[in-house]
Amino acid sequence: MKLLVVEDDPLHAQFMLDSVSAALPEVTEMTHVDTGHQGVSEACQGQYPAVVLDLQIPGQNGVEVARNIWARQPATRILFWTNYADEAYLRGILRIVPAQSAYGYILKTASTSRLHLALRAVMIEGQIMVDPGVHRFQVRASATRDGLTDSEHNVLIDLAIGMTDKGIAQRRAMSVRSVQNRLLSIYQKLEVEEDDQGLVNKRARAVYRALVTRTINVETMIAAARALELWLEQRDQ
Repeated sequence: MKLLVVEDDPLHAQFMLDSVSAALPEVTEMTHVDTGHQGVSEACQGQYPAVVLDLQIPGQNGVEVARNIWARQPATRILFWTNYADEAYLRGILRIVPAQSAYGYILKTASTSRLHLALRAVMIEGQIMVDPGVHRFQVRASATRDGLTDSEHNVLIDLAIGMTDKGIAQRRAMSVRSVQNRLLSIYQKLEVEEDDQGLVNKRARAVYRALVTRTINVETMIAAARALELWLEQRDQ
């Protein structure tokens, strides 16, 4: 079995290679690359069935790397290994994971024994395994009373990258009233309080709350800004 490690930190990369050797005797070939572009190229050219992927790497973030790999090799099993327990990352992964693939999400702070368990569960047994530190976001996202729906999350991202209600409505094929209704729900769920004195901008406050609660992150906003530029270019053609 071949396995690819995509990790830009040399110490973390070596630790993962050692962990794979200890946990997966089935692995006969391991390769390490340290950028997102190399990760996509190597994973697809080398036909790797298993990939360990850091979420913050040069070139592309881990979600973009996984999207590109899965677009060409949907059966690839990917273990995301990261310092960040962000809802934004998990939402991004859940949106792109193919039905025929297994994935895992484990924090770099996890114990060695738990990392070994995750490696075997995802790469050998084809299971889905999410670190308990991240699972609470998954639970919250699935509970529409407390977590944002996918539609609300899209509106929040568009809001965060500076779009107006009219722009969001056009991009998401919604009415302006529907956008405004979702904004009201976002404010409530993110606990953006009313300001009778008019000293606080609710839109900016919502972005702040979303960043603090890790509902969105900078990488998600950067990717969304790129997608917006492409949408604007296509719209003007």
